Amino acid sequence: MHISPENTPDTTASTKAAPRRITVLGAGAWGTAVAMALAGRHDVLLWGRNGDAMATMAASRENSYLPGFPLPPQLRIVADFDAAVAHAAGEHGLLIAACPVAGLRPLLLQLKDKAITKLVWLCKGFEGGTGLLPHQIVQQVLGDTVAGGALSGPSFAQEVARGLPCALTIASHNAALRAVVVSALHGGTIRVYASEDLVGVEVGGAVKNVLAIATGVADGLGLGLNARAALITRGLAEITRLGAVLGGQTETFMGLTGMGDLILTCTGDLSRNRRVGLGLAQGKALDTIVAELGHVAEGVPCAKAVRELARRMGVDMPITNAVAGVLFDGDLPHVMVQQLLSRDPRDEAA
Repeated sequence: MHISPENTPDTTASTKAAPRRITVLGAGAWGTAVAMALAGRHDVLLWGRNGDAMATMAASRENSYLPGFPLPPQLRIVADFDAAVAHAAGEHGLLIAACPVAGLRPLLLQLKDKAITKLVWLCKGFEGGTGLLPHQIVQQVLGDTVAGGALSGPSFAQEVARGLPCALTIASHNAALRAVVVSALHGGTIRVYASEDLVGVEVGGAVKNVLAIATGVADGLGLGLNARAALITRGLAEITRLGAVLGGQTETFMGLTGMGDLILTCTGDLSRNRRVGLGLAQGKALDTIVAELGHVAEGVPCAKAVRELARRMGVDMPITNAVAGVLFDGDLPHVMVQQLLSRDPRDEAA
């Protein structure tokens, strides 16, 4: 029987799920927010590679990436990689990789000889140079030795850290891992759905960041709400076209990790990628914008990777191409808009 993404019953979740030993590898804003959300229900370690920064965080009980959000007293902060990984080993352990896509392969190489059986990653994007999705990188480095899955969905770190409600999707080909993640994470203010469509979930999470840059440009140029709605809708069509060619299921792109994440990232003021677009519309240089953000904006490297992949696959992605032109080819934002408006008419379903 075919199981539609996000329609998988979450009856595996329990409001009194047995506590697990969870390690979050990566102490950026999102990794920290996830660790904070889970610390009240599980034995959670948060690891970061910068020993001085982790010591400061442990002493101040606050992450500089999430100022104003005190860390739960139960959450332990560590810089010892081996100890952090060992904490999540065994039947009751769960390892969560919370690094950018660019850092996933180096992190996996560190894990290659470790005794881990379950791995969930939070990163969204395509790897620069290879054009690989996160699950493909995991497969290359770790093979079939680890049950892996992507946790994705519309979620700003600041809101999760504040304890506001959100809904996420765990995508994996491994049913047992899906059940473990749903059971561990579902509860309180977090609702977790399960999906078998790993490709679809990862494509949606990656490309929406590129489209958020486009929407930020349009809003920064004062093009209005009509233009924003058109960009989001036609952007969803681009995600669906690419995702389907790569093997994703069409219904996935109508769900949390497709439409849901796209709407949030394109319209939310907390969106880093949207802020990149707003900065471009103001005439700022990309390096200046990224420096002002102080965080990784995954849509920037993703735009180049998606443009190259779409060309190889023969997929029409005009908005993505236009964004890449502004980011990397010196095109001006208003020229990007003119290029999109001057395209020949076509059937909407095409």
